[in-house]
Amino acid sequence: MKLYYFPGSCALAPHIVLEWLGADFEPERIVKGDPDYLKINPLGVVPAIHYEGRLYTQADAILHWLSASNPDAQLAGDSTPESEYEINNWMAFLTGDLHPAFFPFFNPQRYTTDPEGLDQVKAAGEALVAKFYDHLDAHLANREYMVGEKRSIVDAYAIPMLRWGRLLPKPLREYPNLNAYLERWEQDEGVRRAMIEQGLVKA
Repeated sequence: MKLYYFPGSCALAPHIVLEWLGADFEPERIVKGDPDYLKINPLGVVPAIHYEGRLYTQADAILHWLSASNPDAQLAGDSTPESEYEINNWMAFLTGDLHPAFFPFFNPQRYTTDPEGLDQVKAAGEALVAKFYDHLDAHLANREYMVGEKRSIVDAYAIPMLRWGRLLPKPLREYPNLNAYLERWEQDEGVRRAMIEQGLVKA
């Protein structure tokens, strides 16, 4: 199994899950636009996992696949309809709402051809992230995990989404529950191994 990643991207989420599972895999850092990687994955995005002759793409789908392939780890709830809903609800929020909210801040040129409008686009992205962070901060009050009473693929995806928040003008510490949640997870052994491998922290 080979995991293709770019440091600090949402590919950190499946990297963390692979560490939690104790999987036998090889992480490979890609260079954006690398023609060799484009031959493997024409979209050129991460994460991607190559396993037994097949390429798996899209972080959400990969996380569900890893969970379903390792049911004993119970990383996607307890198989009840309510638990499945909670997992899917928060994954949809993180991948469909929070993740795209960062795009205007990181890549404002995608949204305007007017150089003088870039700052406005970035500000709009910041405001949208703040709205979603407020929602998450309230959800995590008195909670250790995003869903239920044990770690899940939702926690794995939340980690890179909160790490991105440190790049915004508003300090993450102004969201006390988010900040405490992220700091706890960054001490987790599997999370640390993934971050060290990606060069995000020192060993």
